[in-house]
Amino acid sequence: MISKNVKKNFLTNLFIVLSIFLLDRFSKIYVIYLDDKFIDSEIFTSKFLNIHLIWNKGIAFGFFSFDQNHLYNFLTFLIIFICIILFFMILSSIGSKRYFLLMVFGGALGNLFDRIYFRAVPDFIDLHIENLHWFVFNIADIFITLGVFMLILLEIFFSKKKHEKT
Repeated sequence: MISKNVKKNFLTNLFIVLSIFLLDRFSKIYVIYLDDKFIDSEIFTSKFLNIHLIWNKGIAFGFFSFDQNHLYNFLTFLIIFICIILFFMILSSIGSKRYFLLMVFGGALGNLFDRIYFRAVPDFIDLHIENLHWFVFNIADIFITLGVFMLILLEIFFSKKKHEKT
């Protein structure tokens, strides 16, 4: 059953993951280029949105940032393990759950690539209202957050109906 699902949707799944990964890669490369060109991390500033480059060595939204190599390496291996688990969850899922998992997987691969290549993840989107700033994030973080949020909504609203039928 799993192999039948994989063959049937392989190109669609690959397209989704690759699109998210490439959108994330191109946005980060462009922001890094602008940062180097202008020699300043303040690339764009407006009333609610700033684009400025920061290098995140932690996990989501800068949590657990540290300079110790062994902790960084442990965290990277943990993220690789989570990506492997996500991959197998995608193989066994169907419907909208699969697409939400693909969003999380595509974003996770984007950030994992940066952790390995740069030893940090470039974050650059800074949403704020006056001096109240949200965590600085990137395109991959958007897809991870949106995918997880949709999975939670799916579990809350559709898992309940599933249990009522039994």
